Amino acid sequence: RFGWKAGQPSLAQQNASALAGDIGIGNAYYPDPQGDCTEAQRPCIEAPNGNTAAQGGHEASEQMLAVLEQYTARLRAPDQRNAQAPLVRQGYAVFNRIGCQRCHTEYQVSEVGSGAQTLRPFTDLLLHDMGAGLADDRPEFDASASEWRTPPLWGLGLSQTVNGNSYYLHDGRARTLLEALLWHGGEASASRNRVISLPTAEREALIHFLESL
Repeated sequence: RFGWKAGQPSLAQQNASALAGDIGIGNAYYPDPQGDCTEAQRPCIEAPNGNTAAQGGHEASEQMLAVLEQYTARLRAPDQRNAQAPLVRQGYAVFNRIGCQRCHTEYQVSEVGSGAQTLRPFTDLLLHDMGAGLADDRPEFDASASEWRTPPLWGLGLSQTVNGNSYYLHDGRARTLLEALLWHGGEASASRNRVISLPTAEREALIHFLESL
């Protein structure tokens, strides 16, 4: 399940959607890179694109899609840092006690060939109603405007290193992890309220744990 609302059924289609929707590269899945432009967005509609007859009419060839899928399928999630540090362990205990683990499930098992691989992404990969505060008025397939796929937390603490910023949630509205927690509503309201009620030391430990992921 890929995408903010679990709308893409495969890695190949998620990559193709990102090529077209994020950077305007047409491909076999999404042949019109201007497909998301509205009638009011004339510069978007009239922008040049790289579709050519030589590549079957698409800027991204089938080979490009295949290579991109191979690459993204083999990306490795970063390891947790300082997992045994006392403050991290305390934050981990708080994380579980206040109910975060119900949606941010620590372990998943993925079938790889004839065996199983245990992953630690901190997500159940399911849709949850996060309340009106996070609704974007853009339902996607069967996902409502306020429903979002639980995002994995692995790599969360490396946001600044990798992206050059620490913007959180689907639209980057939260500038700190605590702010992101406080935006949780809907099914996560009870856990959010427990965060608010935490003693300062426990709240800081929780943030320290999240930053270690």
